[in-house]
Amino acid sequence: MTSRNWVYLFFTTLIIGAVSTIFVGFAVEWSKYSVFFTTFNIVEILSIAIWFIGVGFIFSLISQAGYFAYLTVHRFGMGMFKSLWGPVQIVLTVFVLFDFIYLRYTTFATEGDALLPYVIPAVLILVYGLIVAYYKVKQTNQTAFIPALFFISAITIIEWVPALRANERDWLLLMIFPLLICNTWQLFILHKLNQKSKK
Repeated sequence: MTSRNWVYLFFTTLIIGAVSTIFVGFAVEWSKYSVFFTTFNIVEILSIAIWFIGVGFIFSLISQAGYFAYLTVHRFGMGMFKSLWGPVQIVLTVFVLFDFIYLRYTTFATEGDALLPYVIPAVLILVYGLIVAYYKVKQTNQTAFIPALFFISAITIIEWVPALRANERDWLLLMIFPLLICNTWQLFILHKLNQKSKK
């Protein structure tokens, strides 16, 4: 990839992270911030939006660090495991999803809590990963399905760890949506940028 395309990827992902965090932030805490909109308190709205932009930049940087770390691991895995790298990624995805459910339940659940609320987020992330992987295959080829699923499902959960440790609903929602949006954007745009770099 050329430096120009890398800069484009970096800044577009940064902007996407900031903008998505603004919308998600106001939506998640609408009961808290709605009064500023009904009273047209522009100063408060702008100050909160600027704070969300800063947080969105952080989420975007986490997403980008995760993506480039994955690309490095992917190359290493292809060289080390060769044709077995696909099944290895499937096993790792299952392992991360299981740990995501098990560790959160054993850490935060109180006696009598149902398991279902801890399972649903994992299922939703997996379903979203399957959808993204399907469209990635349509953009490229069938070999992209497992890597796309692994990145969107497993790597996103790993990137989500700071909010998972806090286990606060607002922070969980505030972080996961920008991460998924940024990760999806990078996944869909990288091969196009690589094609441009070859021309």
